[in-house]
Amino acid sequence: MIDKIKQHIQPQVTQLLDHSLYAQIKTPEQLQIFMEHHVYAVWDFMSLLKSLQQHLTQTKSPWFPIGNPETRYLINEIVLAEETDVNFYGKRQSHYEMYIDAMQKAGASTIKINSFLNQVIHGTDIYLIIATSELPWSIKQFVKFTFELIYEGKPHKIAAAFTFGREGLIPGMFSSIIKNIQQNFPEKDLQLFKYYFDRHIELDDDKHGPMAFEMITHLCGNNSEKWRDVQKIATKALEARIKLWNGIEEEVQKTAS
Repeated sequence: MIDKIKQHIQPQVTQLLDHSLYAQIKTPEQLQIFMEHHVYAVWDFMSLLKSLQQHLTQTKSPWFPIGNPETRYLINEIVLAEETDVNFYGKRQSHYEMYIDAMQKAGASTIKINSFLNQVIHGTDIYLIIATSELPWSIKQFVKFTFELIYEGKPHKIAAAFTFGREGLIPGMFSSIIKNIQQNFPEKDLQLFKYYFDRHIELDDDKHGPMAFEMITHLCGNNSEKWRDVQKIATKALEARIKLWNGIEEEVQKTAS
C-alpha cells in the first residue's frame, strides 16, 4: 500500500521537487521572504510530532507500555533529534531554534513568528491566533490544516501528514532548495541555513523516513478504510505545501518587478 500511495501522490511530489520558487530566490531580500514564511512549517512540524508522541507513546505517569515498540522508538528518536540536536556550533538546540538563528544571520525578521509563538505560550486558542493574525493566507491554510488533523486526534491521519508530507518528502525537496539557492549566495551567508537543511536531509533520508513508513504500516494494518484515509491526507498535505510555496513565490516575485 505504501508504494501505491507513493505512486498516487507522485504528481504533487514532482511539483514540489521542481517548484519554480527555488530558482527565483536570488537576493538577500528574497531569501528573507522565504524564511519568514517557511518558519511556520518548521514550527508546526513539532506540533505534529508531539501529537504523535502523545498518541503512540506513554507520556503520563504512572507509566505503562502502549502501542508498538518499534513505533515508540521511531517517535522518541525523532523527538530527541528535533528537540535537542547538535547545531552548527556543536551545542544542543532544537531544529526550530536553529532555524530562528539562521533567519537572524540572514537578516530575516523574527518579529511575526515570535509574536505568534508568544500567543501560543500564553494559551490563546490556535485557531484564534491564525484567524486574527496578519499572516498571508498561504501560511494560515498550511498551519490550520496541521491543527485540524491534530485536534481530530486520529493517529493514522496525523502520521499520514507527518510521513508523506514531511519525513518522506523533505530529503528530496530540501535538496532541491539548497541546490538552487546556494548558487546565488556566498557559502558564509548560508552556513546556518544550509546546516539546518543538511541535518534534515541526513536524518530523514537515512533513518527517520523509512521508519515513518513502517509506522504507517503498523497503524493501518489490514484496515482498508485507514489506508484510504492515509492516501487522502497525504494528498492534502502535499497540496497544502504547494499552496504555501505558491504564496512565497508570489511574494518573491513582487521584489523582482
